[in-house]
Amino acid sequence: MKAVVINSFGGPEVLEIQDVPAPQPGPEEVLVHVRGSALNRADLLQRLGRYAAPPGTTQNIPGLEFAGEVVELGAKVHRWNKGDRVMGIIAGGAHAEFVSTHEDVLAAVPPNLEWPAAGAVPEVFITAHDALQQAGFKAGDNVLIHAVGSGVGLAASQLVKALGGRAFGTSRTPDKIERAKAFGLESGYSVPDVSALAGLSAFGRNMTGDRGFDVVLDLTGGPYFAASLEAMAMRARLILIGGVAGGKTEVDLYQILGKRLHVIGTVLRTRSLQEKIAVTTAFAREVVPLLASGTIQPVVDSVFPLEEIQDAHRRLGSNQTFGKVALTIS
Repeated sequence: MKAVVINSFGGPEVLEIQDVPAPQPGPEEVLVHVRGSALNRADLLQRLGRYAAPPGTTQNIPGLEFAGEVVELGAKVHRWNKGDRVMGIIAGGAHAEFVSTHEDVLAAVPPNLEWPAAGAVPEVFITAHDALQQAGFKAGDNVLIHAVGSGVGLAASQLVKALGGRAFGTSRTPDKIERAKAFGLESGYSVPDVSALAGLSAFGRNMTGDRGFDVVLDLTGGPYFAASLEAMAMRARLILIGGVAGGKTEVDLYQILGKRLHVIGTVLRTRSLQEKIAVTTAFAREVVPLLASGTIQPVVDSVFPLEEIQDAHRRLGSNQTFGKVALTIS
């Protein structure tokens, strides 16, 4: 099969399309002919040598999400048939023509989604839905989403609105905030530089009747984490999803103590199989019907064929994207 291969660590030029052996499904696995996938920040970090794939996973073929057709069944598979349209997350290797994975970490692709859109669904919607579940999100909650113009940010804003909450967000550019209002965002706060974070608490009070945010989904980390604490309501919950703004910051511990805040870190890639099955099952049950009805939708910034993977990496690395950078695989 054809696959994207990281030959050495560095810029997009280290990526090559090569012929490699196709995976073989185990007894409880299916082989999927990948038709669509997408890029994530983890793919850029893996290319740079800063995010190694977990043990037992292919180390030099990136890609965490896929959508495609089932073409082969393991001996014990009973949930799927050949030709079924499926999507899911794997720990690596999705930027290739075929992937094999356990049958229970797959969800059905709704008939209204074409392959580029379907391939851009799993990572962002599973991540956002799982984060909201961990936060104990409920209808009526005020939710702050950092980097709201990102793939996960736009998935989260749509889910919050669809499930009865109020979505607020931050972005470095006002344009992304305005565009995100078409995808569930009620209002946003522009952070052109770090100094603007000093006004985040006042924004939160103004938007929530002086209460503060009940939930924060932090995809940025760094100084955003510290600023979020001041903007949160009593007994609010912060889910730390990423650290693109930095892995260290200075925080006021008394904000956490005095408000009895809950701070939770989350990552999908290193979870056990049973944990991945649980989050996929919840996604299939609660999110896929919303996708099928058109209540929510993947937001695709741009689409590249697999052969243009270097340009796709450059696009995501530009930080100019709004939504997902998708890949098509024939």
